[in-house]
Amino acid sequence: MQNPRPRPSVLTVAGSDSGGGAGIQADLKTFQAHGVHGTSVITAVTAQNTRTVTAVHGIPAAQIRAQIAAVLDDFAIAAWKTGMLADARTIRAVARGMAPAAAAAYVLDPVMIATSGASLLQASAVTALREHLLPLARVVTPNLPEAAALGGRRIRRASDLDRIAQDLLADGAAAVLIKGGHQRGAAVVVDRLYCDGDLHEFVHVRLQRHGHGTGCTLAAAIAANLARGQDLPAACAAATDYVHAALDAAYRPGRSRVDVLDHAAALPRRRRP
Repeated sequence: MQNPRPRPSVLTVAGSDSGGGAGIQADLKTFQAHGVHGTSVITAVTAQNTRTVTAVHGIPAAQIRAQIAAVLDDFAIAAWKTGMLADARTIRAVARGMAPAAAAAYVLDPVMIATSGASLLQASAVTALREHLLPLARVVTPNLPEAAALGGRRIRRASDLDRIAQDLLADGAAAVLIKGGHQRGAAVVVDRLYCDGDLHEFVHVRLQRHGHGTGCTLAAAIAANLARGQDLPAACAAATDYVHAALDAAYRPGRSRVDVLDHAAALPRRRRP
């Protein structure tokens, strides 16, 4: 029987969040909302809630490669993203495993620190990430602390962001989206996309929310939009709109002051697939 609703398949390679607000869980919610088929490879299992990460169990490299192989054997992956990768061993396993899907658009979210402040990427893994995954990326999406860590410089002004972006482009990334949500005191959030020699800025009013899973959701939304055929600036613009809407409707399911994105509430504010 012919498939009445063909849709592209998208893959997330990330950690699992037992609190349901970030990681694999956020990615699959985002894929569903964007009308793409979501597949997943789990790199780590975290004991996590809205307040803290209490334990992280890394998945063995052989099992990571087996998950990737199973997905690629059955699905034509149009785009994929990575989130929590934890260590150099995992990064190398992902890079090798995804080699057969080199034509798929890749969104690299360099997850380093959880919302709670817990470290999610070993310092020794940063070099491996730059060497093995950055050259594969259609776009890399660091927040301000991650951009500073990747660029090896403090961020004091916009020119520092420009230099970090140029360094990441020189290291092989096709484009760089530096997220502005961590900018203190600003009335607006400015996300800056460096792409094909141009700078695109996506500006949204800063919301009084302490969001959980925003970075995961943004990268997943960009991947979904790329899989649906949008060019990168349009994919990033739509993804930032989506995250803003989901954060505006965020709620607090736990006992902390952390807000979890409401993906369902964001749907009426964007064009349905």
